[in-house]
Amino acid sequence: MSFITRGFSGRRAERDPRLPPGQTLVGDWPVLSAGPTPEIDPDDWEFVVRTENGEHRWNTEQLQALGMEDITVDIHCVTHWTKLDMPWRGVSLDRIFDEVETAHDYVMAHSYGGYTTNVPLEDLLDGKSWIAFEADGEPLTPEHGGPARLLVPHLYFWKSAKWVRGLVTMPDDDPGFWEQNGYHLHGDPWQEERYW
Repeated sequence: MSFITRGFSGRRAERDPRLPPGQTLVGDWPVLSAGPTPEIDPDDWEFVVRTENGEHRWNTEQLQALGMEDITVDIHCVTHWTKLDMPWRGVSLDRIFDEVETAHDYVMAHSYGGYTTNVPLEDLLDGKSWIAFEADGEPLTPEHGGPARLLVPHLYFWKSAKWVRGLVTMPDDDPGFWEQNGYHLHGDPWQEERYW
């Protein structure tokens, strides 16, 4: 004999197979930040990659001249929301590292405002990441990381650093801002790598 009548718990909705474990589908794009939104004049924005071999610099025009791409990806926030089929426009990190040599296996992304996050170099290459300038057909707003943000959609969204200003290559996987505060070093949503 059952003490719970049929229908008490409702019908289980079909789960989209593109949703990682523990994620909830959203239609909007929530704004989350670790600090205040920096004011960055797009004309003054610069992207710098520092390696053991030296420094490489691009302004917006120079970086976009490497080749802008349209991509559509899903994004997953560690706070349990997912937005599917989101259109972006940006420059692949493959194009950038075609011009940069390093023997290091990791990078630290640095943002205007002081935010940092660590990412293995292999998670940035082979069509896996971009420096994004547009989302949903519009230039990125400051609240969403404009004028440019790192886009690493296969990892939790804290790895897609807003207001990105550069990458520093590293021989070891040193933790960035959230990683020093208990977040997982890697951040794979399919493995629920949220916290240490």
